[in-house]
Amino acid sequence: QVQLVESGGGLVQAGGSLRLSCAASGRTFIRYTMAWFRQAPGKEREFVAAISWSGGSTYYTDSVKGRFTISRDNAKNTVFLQMNSLKPEDTAVYYCATDRVGHADYGDSYYSDTTYYYWGQGTQVTVSS
Repeated sequence: QVQLVESGGGLVQAGGSLRLSCAASGRTFIRYTMAWFRQAPGKEREFVAAISWSGGSTYYTDSVKGRFTISRDNAKNTVFLQMNSLKPEDTAVYYCATDRVGHADYGDSYYSDTTYYYWGQGTQVTVSS
């Protein structure tokens, strides 16, 4: 059974940094795309970042480009989201997600939540102004 466990959320002042981690278990990590989504109160869940199964390609929503970095450590079965220059509008519950089709190339579908089958429980990020 695939499990995703996020950690690293918390309260930070605007301009600060946080590093989220997502530990995966239950299958061979290296074969699968990993992504981060977020959901703010009263809003729909939105794509934040994704990294291909090979780690060779990364994808970001425009609002986080240049501030957030997604990476993966296949030896530790973990994906990270380094978040710098945080803004109050980054406040949300952040979810880790992964697909179930190994070695896939999704093109524009990296940005769609329907691409991802397994989801973590989420970690709260709160940025104060």
